[in-house]
Amino acid sequence: MNLQNYFPVLLFIIVATLIGFALIAAGRILGPHRPYDEKLSPYECGFEAFGDSRMKVDIRYYLIAILFIMFDLEIAFLFPWAMAQGTVGMVGFWTVMVFLLVLTVGFIYEWKKGALDWE
Repeated sequence: MNLQNYFPVLLFIIVATLIGFALIAAGRILGPHRPYDEKLSPYECGFEAFGDSRMKVDIRYYLIAILFIMFDLEIAFLFPWAMAQGTVGMVGFWTVMVFLLVLTVGFIYEWKKGALDWE
C-alpha cells in the first residue's frame, strides 16, 4: 500500500480546514459587533430564565426520552431493508416481519405499563 494514495484525502482535509478558518475570520472581521445588555442576556423560551439550571427534573421525562430514542433507532433499521427489499426475498421479508412484531409487542407492553402517560 502506497501512502501517496492518501495525498488527495490529506489535501482535502487541509483545504477544508483553511476554508473553515478563513470563513470564521472573515465573519469576525467583517461582521458587525455591537453588543448591548439585552442582546447578551440569557434567553429561554421568550421570557427571562427562572430557577437554577441544576433543578431536579421528573424521571418520567428521561423515561419518555429513552423510549423515544430506542424505538426511533429501531425504526431506522427499516430503511436499509426498504432499499434492499427487492433483493432479500421472502427470508428478508419474514425477518423484518418478526422484527416488527417484536417492536410492536414492546410498544404495547410499555403502553400498558403506563410508561407513555404524562400526568
